[in-house]
Amino acid sequence: MKRNYLLFALFVFLFSFIQAQTVTFISERTNKPLPKVSVFGKDGSILAFSDIDGKIDKQALNPSQEKFQLVYNNFSVATLSYSDLNQDVIKINDQVKEIETVVIKNSKPAKYIFIKGNFNAYVTVNNRLNGYADGIVTYIFDNKTKKLKSTNVEQYRIYRLEDPKVEKKQTASWDYGSSLSVPEMKNVGNIDEYKKKNTKLKELKGERKDDVEITGEYLQKKEFALFGFRFFDLKGIINIAFEKDSNKTLKDILEYNEIDFLKLKHKTEKDYNQLMAYSNFYTTELGFTNDNDLEKVRFNKDNSNYTTKYWQDSSFPNMQTIFSSFFKDDLKEQENKK
Repeated sequence: MKRNYLLFALFVFLFSFIQAQTVTFISERTNKPLPKVSVFGKDGSILAFSDIDGKIDKQALNPSQEKFQLVYNNFSVATLSYSDLNQDVIKINDQVKEIETVVIKNSKPAKYIFIKGNFNAYVTVNNRLNGYADGIVTYIFDNKTKKLKSTNVEQYRIYRLEDPKVEKKQTASWDYGSSLSVPEMKNVGNIDEYKKKNTKLKELKGERKDDVEITGEYLQKKEFALFGFRFFDLKGIINIAFEKDSNKTLKDILEYNEIDFLKLKHKTEKDYNQLMAYSNFYTTELGFTNDNDLEKVRFNKDNSNYTTKYWQDSSFPNMQTIFSSFFKDDLKEQENKK
């Protein structure tokens, strides 16, 4: 009996210890978890990103950063001290932006279904911004198979943080602008395609939308070597937001968010560098069409290409303003070659 009590006490202690290592962000209005909350340090580093349960790891928060900015739905929602974050649950006012109404065009079923919207993408190295992009894109899917047929970028901007120290064997100094990508929504029309051996699915029913989180992990036990470089700890997190209580089909998609993680180093480097690529899409229009030949531009990571100031629309997910508040003029837009 005494042994069972000791085991129970040990279990309670360990559970409490594990719980204490996380911070959970919840909505001030609904008390429900808030996934996709970014925590920025005072130097602009992205230190944490909450999962579908609204949780981040406390160990990711370095006290030397002093002030931490919370960004939700592409808006700054709070600035907190390290002591403010030293609690298990933090309530956030998430009413900074209403969910935009998706415009339905050509509702009569046809050969293709199109989903148009706004996107942003950014890459960090050891949590620090390396490059940023945003724009407008339309995805065309086969209405019968729900498979992606084409990705059509209409306009976009490219920003870079240029580092003069570019050493072949110092991977932290590289320009990873080539890793900027338009969100790859290949399997959003067939959620079952994500159900593979190394992936896990989790759902969260919210007040205004339903979220599905897909996580996958590779190269967890052994690194991969190629041409003197070492690759390790490859992970991916996809969040797809659908209309509340919907059937989670293409017509119900509101948002798509993806983060890819990779640790990289040259064999001469002591420590791995953490690379993270973020890409986000927000639906504005959808409908049916029999024509999949849309006007588009080449998504060239070396220059911008736009004809209108689309980012000035109040509904646009303009993370460039967040990054510029930290990096000022060091974050430079690439030439607009329209």
